[in-house]
Amino acid sequence: MNILIVDGNEKKASDKFIEVSMSTQYNLYKNLLKDLVNIEFNIEIIHPACIENYLSKGLSLDDFQGVVWTGSSLNIYDLSSPIQRQIELAKELLNKKNKIFGSCWGLQVLTTAAGGNVRKNPKGLEAVIANDIILNNNGINHPMYLNKPKKFDSFCWHYDEVDKLPDNAKVLSSNNMSSIQSVSFSHGDSEVWAVQYHPEFDPKWISGLMQQRKLILLEEGIYESVDKYNDLSIYLSDIKKFNYLKFDLSISDTLINKDIHAAELSNWLKNLMNDNELKS
Repeated sequence: MNILIVDGNEKKASDKFIEVSMSTQYNLYKNLLKDLVNIEFNIEIIHPACIENYLSKGLSLDDFQGVVWTGSSLNIYDLSSPIQRQIELAKELLNKKNKIFGSCWGLQVLTTAAGGNVRKNPKGLEAVIANDIILNNNGINHPMYLNKPKKFDSFCWHYDEVDKLPDNAKVLSSNNMSSIQSVSFSHGDSEVWAVQYHPEFDPKWISGLMQQRKLILLEEGIYESVDKYNDLSIYLSDIKKFNYLKFDLSISDTLINKDIHAAELSNWLKNLMNDNELKS
């Protein structure tokens, strides 16, 4: 089985993670996918935001059974060349028989390519924790949310939201910041599961992101004081050491238990594997 990871970031964004000893978003995804299921599969990573000819020699989009699209610091309505290349890639992939998972930027690119629209969220930045995401009836019955609580929190970072869905898309979950926190839709022969939040982010990685973007979080009022910012950042960087802060900070297991916070990806992988076995 072959899985393609589409890196949504430009090189300078990934380099910032590397400079502070954080994993890039594409490597974070790669490592998590390998860790979620006890089966061998091949992963290829492409960087359409960085490289115009992003497919290496001998590589074809037809080689993959599954596609994962990472987050990004880009805003899709800017329509720069790195963004347009990704929209065109998404259109091509949507016309193949693929199972596609997108998080945050991935959701935005895929919905745009399928005829939807993305805007700047009038409610502002949703960062670090997306609180009280609630599954609707579509979500409760969707295989992406098997073994996921009806109400949960998730790590996140986004200024934008989908405000127009592609044809036949179903909203699966919402919260007070956005009425579209996850969707599913089919397009041609492809099947898309996509979320606005980041099930691939783990507590230690999000702590690193908080440290990298501390000024933004304080200027945007995500945390009302440096002390509140520090409490969460310290806790997430070393959960075992600071476990007593869990209740003071109202931290849910849906954030820190990998089986819960990464359930969407685990379920997508299992769905992909089952489909692949039926074909073979």
